[in-house]
Amino acid sequence: MTKSTPFTAARTTAVAFAVLLATGCSFIPTYERPAAPVPTTYPAADAADAAASTAVADIDWQDYFTDPRLHTLINLALRNNRDQHMAMLRVDQARAQFDIQRAAEYPAVNGIGSFTRQPNTSTGKYGSAYQVGLGITSWEIDFFGRIAALKEQALAQFLATDEARKAAQISLVSTVASGWLTLVADEELLDLSRRTLRTREESVQLTRLRLTNGVSSELDLRQAESLTEQARATLAQQERQRMQDENAMALVLGQPLPAEIRASLTASRLAQAAPMQALPAGLPSALLERRPDIRQAEEQLIAANANIGAARAAFFPRIALTAQVGTVSSELSGLFKGGSWAFSLAPQAALPIFDAGRNQANLEAAQIGREIAVAQYEKSIQTAFREVADALAGRATLQMQLDAQQAQARSDTRRFELSDLRYRNGVASYLDLLDAQRSLFASEQALVVTRLQKLQNQVALYKVLGGGWSQQSEKLAAHP
Repeated sequence: MTKSTPFTAARTTAVAFAVLLATGCSFIPTYERPAAPVPTTYPAADAADAAASTAVADIDWQDYFTDPRLHTLINLALRNNRDQHMAMLRVDQARAQFDIQRAAEYPAVNGIGSFTRQPNTSTGKYGSAYQVGLGITSWEIDFFGRIAALKEQALAQFLATDEARKAAQISLVSTVASGWLTLVADEELLDLSRRTLRTREESVQLTRLRLTNGVSSELDLRQAESLTEQARATLAQQERQRMQDENAMALVLGQPLPAEIRASLTASRLAQAAPMQALPAGLPSALLERRPDIRQAEEQLIAANANIGAARAAFFPRIALTAQVGTVSSELSGLFKGGSWAFSLAPQAALPIFDAGRNQANLEAAQIGREIAVAQYEKSIQTAFREVADALAGRATLQMQLDAQQAQARSDTRRFELSDLRYRNGVASYLDLLDAQRSLFASEQALVVTRLQKLQNQVALYKVLGGGWSQQSEKLAAHP
């Protein structure tokens, strides 16, 4: 065994001290992810959902939405939407805040230059002193991990902000898709209202002619006119709704709807909408890893946990170092001559003795903040579970509702045809025809609305399962 020399022992001690300076202590509590306060399966899930091997978050929106016009709109929104732009700027701001906190771990070296003229205490004569050098002022040596804990908190806040940006992008993609389907439905409802209005105007003309020939009464004419004005009012209402929905889409896009896409809406129908693939729901545990809003809440919990470490470290001494090296001379020309160089080192330790309970209150506030973050994290999981469960409930029932609405619309169409034929031949009363017209118009409107709900539910399921964010979309938004 080699005998240790004093020089070796001193070097070992110096290395150990350097490692202690670099690592320090940490009072951050050990982080443990809270248990998910939700069931292990969704209420309306099937066997295929539980056995899913591909996560919805891995399905890019370009593959899920296959309509080229919708691709164009989503790309425009990613480039121009102001909320998305602000979300990206917040990420940059959080990154800068992390860099600021990280810089506190290192000493700040400043160039120093000074000139002093003051009287000599023994002779009373004035003398000059010139000084030039480098200095480190009050660099805190992080023995107890306070600065490291604050850096950990800033990093978690930065990561949480980045997850918030991803969640905003998912919401933006689904908003554009849902808004596009709403515009298609608006056009379909407008076309239905125009056709209904024309039919009722023809009915008024026929009833007026029958009144002139003494076949029908004035009551039939007034009923036909009333139903026609009702259809006219409905048309005006739907035109207003169509314009408002387009305005809402323009706000999301950050620009007006492109003229060629706007023109193509006239011939668009929900029944011919581009198909969206079936989505496996998976298990609720997968949401913890794939939903950005849940990951955002967890990063905020990690930040709150790190804040406890910083609050605990405040109870221990703060050790600061002030150092300076440079040259001092009574004459400017003698600054850099031999014998004018000097070095000073001034470590300082400050131990909290009495602060009127400030440190204890800070620690309690940090601990309560962590409990709040835990509650927010658990709520984000519960909210996500409820959103997926609602979307799955819609998937399980909306197709049955749509089939029933289609059957009702076919029956009401045939009923109207028969009632119109019977009225023209004088077999049935005009009241029967009016009732058939009302039923047909209502069932056709309900069919459009139900078809819209089914398609929007598919969009919602894609969103709540974490779909809609991708690296490619991120680059597009960052470099429009």
